[in-house]
Amino acid sequence: MTTTTAVRDDLAVPTRKTGFRTLLGKLARDPWAVASSTTIVVFVLAAVFADQLTGITGNDPYTYHQDLLDAKGQPTGWGGGIGADHWFGVEPLTGRDLFAIVVYGARTSLFIGISATVLSVLIGTIVGITSGYFGGWYDRIVSRGVDVMFGFPTLVFLIALMAIIPADVPRPPFIALVIGLFGWPGISRIVRGQALALRERNFVVASKAMGARSWRIVLGQVLPNVGATIIVVTSIIIPGMIAAEAALSFLGVGVTPPTPSWGRTIGDAVLWVRTSPMYLVFPGAALFLITLAFNLFGDSLRDALDPRTARR
Repeated sequence: MTTTTAVRDDLAVPTRKTGFRTLLGKLARDPWAVASSTTIVVFVLAAVFADQLTGITGNDPYTYHQDLLDAKGQPTGWGGGIGADHWFGVEPLTGRDLFAIVVYGARTSLFIGISATVLSVLIGTIVGITSGYFGGWYDRIVSRGVDVMFGFPTLVFLIALMAIIPADVPRPPFIALVIGLFGWPGISRIVRGQALALRERNFVVASKAMGARSWRIVLGQVLPNVGATIIVVTSIIIPGMIAAEAALSFLGVGVTPPTPSWGRTIGDAVLWVRTSPMYLVFPGAALFLITLAFNLFGDSLRDALDPRTARR
């Protein structure tokens, strides 16, 4: 009886699930996880309820307020025009409300970052888990393709592509699509390494010996055991996608005016940093905070899901 039990335990699928409540308890005890998740929730709520937030002061990111500018186009008053009606001041040359620009810019940046991440994770997971599990000629071809993607000048191609697309094409969905299509190789490498290790485990070998179909093994045994890694990687690459959109907009080939965007606002603010520094502070701080929050939350989530760091 003892021998039989030992064999069954060895062949059992090691799910490693801590349970949703246990995971929440670990994250709740981590001050960095609480702070980062709170920051993310605040930004998401601000993006969702941008109309209501900007409606408090009666402003929007499109209305010009030329009366708040001097003869040189610089905002009048302290801090770039900060006041009861304009919490972050106004934009030079146009006088648009900077608080509204930052809030609506969060909607643009989060939409592109999360959409591109979902697409990249989906493609990378499919490519990585199939190449790692099936191996052989398929794995060799896919691995060479991933190597080509790593060596491809992605940024240069994105700049050239964004410069030639028609003006009537909606920029945010197109940017999310393009960034997502070029962001999956790193994820596929990580998932492939996990799948390579899992396909040699006893529970997978036993399932093969019992005649289970390959796709049933991939979906029922390999994918659940890679799930924790995918979740952590997803939380970590979101800020990279947001930064990619900001970089394109900063270079002038991303979101087009008058659609608010943190990257384009930062690019415009660089020209005014000496005369109106607050114009750069607020969008730059928003981009920094959301990027830092996602990175910290990803690290905390990794520690909570990794049994080796659970005690720490």
